[in-house]
Amino acid sequence: MKTILHCDLNNFYASVETALNPELKDKPVAVCGEQELRHGIVLAKSYPAKACGIATGDTVTEAKRKCPNLIVLPPHFEEYVKYSDKVFAIHTSFTDRVENYGLDECWLDVTNSSALFGGGEKIADEIRRRVKDELNLTISVGVSFTKIFAKLGSDMKKPDATTVISPENFKDKIYRLPAEELMMVGKSTKNILNRLNIRTIGELAAADKGLLKQHLGINGEKLIDSANGRDNDEVRLYYDKFLPASVGHGTTTPTDMTSYDDAAVIIYALSELVASRLRRYGLHACGVHLSVKNSRLKSFGKQRALNAFTSNSKDIAENACALLQELWSPSENYALRAVTVSAINLIKSGDMLNINFFDDIDLKPDNLENSLDKIRSKYGFGSIKRGILLKNSYVADDRFSGDNKFLPFSKGTERS
Repeated sequence: MKTILHCDLNNFYASVETALNPELKDKPVAVCGEQELRHGIVLAKSYPAKACGIATGDTVTEAKRKCPNLIVLPPHFEEYVKYSDKVFAIHTSFTDRVENYGLDECWLDVTNSSALFGGGEKIADEIRRRVKDELNLTISVGVSFTKIFAKLGSDMKKPDATTVISPENFKDKIYRLPAEELMMVGKSTKNILNRLNIRTIGELAAADKGLLKQHLGINGEKLIDSANGRDNDEVRLYYDKFLPASVGHGTTTPTDMTSYDDAAVIIYALSELVASRLRRYGLHACGVHLSVKNSRLKSFGKQRALNAFTSNSKDIAENACALLQELWSPSENYALRAVTVSAINLIKSGDMLNINFFDDIDLKPDNLENSLDKIRSKYGFGSIKRGILLKNSYVADDRFSGDNKFLPFSKGTERS
């Protein structure tokens, strides 16, 4: 039987800010997006701020209404990455099977580590001690025999706690919990389960597979297996290269976009970032996806296949702009406030199809972009720009200055 840990850093971004500035300890702190860029929501909060009722996703105005003495800080993504790397260095000192789930969470398979370091609970306690002593952060750890139960354990007690969910106690510990606390049960799945009178993990474990398969497809069977502790998903090797399903960047603009020209500027800026990451990861895109959000907060999107794979920003931008023409009409639709460009259907450079010797292939654009990468790696992403981006109100203040402005908050993102 496996021994799997799920490690979850407590209030990670706010905790890093406190580690960097100990004077913030025990004070209500919230890390918030930039209000002038209309990103002004709470991204993370300290426990004193949480005690005031502040929640992730609150606007800064809402948060200050709940807590007038709230200390609002901008995000320092570079520091969060540095601290995350240090925590992962601690994890990998126990096992090479470490699978990240964002900057602040991961699974560890320590099945083969017990002979050296002791059982799962002992390793979890040692990880908590080292994270606290070496980095002045706290971490909650779930110890179990499946990935799903280990994650459930890390959520059960915070901060700075170890929770063991074993084959002997899992029914007593988790079967009374709401079904939506189980990983994979989102809002729509919860609604379906509730219509079937399934409201707890225990009721899900006892559900009829045929019934759930009828309503949820293959995921219905997987949910029942997960609730019974029968899922056998592996924890990936930490140093294995993971091929993401897509690479994308999005932003909300300071003012609404009311014309194609406005939106095209943003699309070209985002495409530069997407293409740069593709080349860094050694990937090419076989498709492009564009999604937009209008001033009424309605989102819509569309994708298209490319005639040839690419990691060139111009190819990505031109196809994304063509999708915009199909998606949106300035005269008929509301103005736009957000745009996301994604490269999809990715392939590794080594997997590319052979080019016919006699095909007329122009390599100049790729050579140019490789040269841009070298210049930007030395002098910064904003050191050289396309003409369309110069002296434009949307990007003139160097908002699009590289990945630091776009570090992911979502889970399951790749580490580079």
